[in-house]
Amino acid sequence: MTPVSLTEIRPAHDEEFPAVAALRWRWVAGRGGPLHGDQADFVREFAAWARAHAETHRCVVAVRDEHVLGMAFLALTPRVPTPQDFSRVCGDVQCVYVVPEARDSGVGGLLIEATLRLAAESGLERVTVHSSDRAIPAYLRHGFSVSKNLLQSDLRIAADVPANRACP
Repeated sequence: MTPVSLTEIRPAHDEEFPAVAALRWRWVAGRGGPLHGDQADFVREFAAWARAHAETHRCVVAVRDEHVLGMAFLALTPRVPTPQDFSRVCGDVQCVYVVPEARDSGVGGLLIEATLRLAAESGLERVTVHSSDRAIPAYLRHGFSVSKNLLQSDLRIAADVPANRACP
């Protein structure tokens, strides 16, 4: 692991959202994903989205020499109340990305730790993540585990299921 000198891991500042948006664009482009439209338009719209959703999608950044080199989001979702608790919330770690030149240096782990700290400070019940295969070991090192009770449905595949099927 190559050490990377960091200024800090912290919540993103409003003026850093364009840099976060540029990281998101770089991530999708680097994976060969489809890029629609102009990068400048995406950066502007993403930054506006991040500002508009700052209460439900908390962004944490890794900064070195005033440059954002990594990001992570903690998405907060209210849960249905119970008789004991009307303020239940769960979280989902999303969009953890570190620029390739800073990978394998511990930056990703620091971003995961920061999102988990934020989740704990917010009193969340649980935190989930949908991870790439490459990042699974990092999440396991930070206390995530595979759950036999957490299931998902890929709605792109499930689209063939009839919407109005009657129950027996």
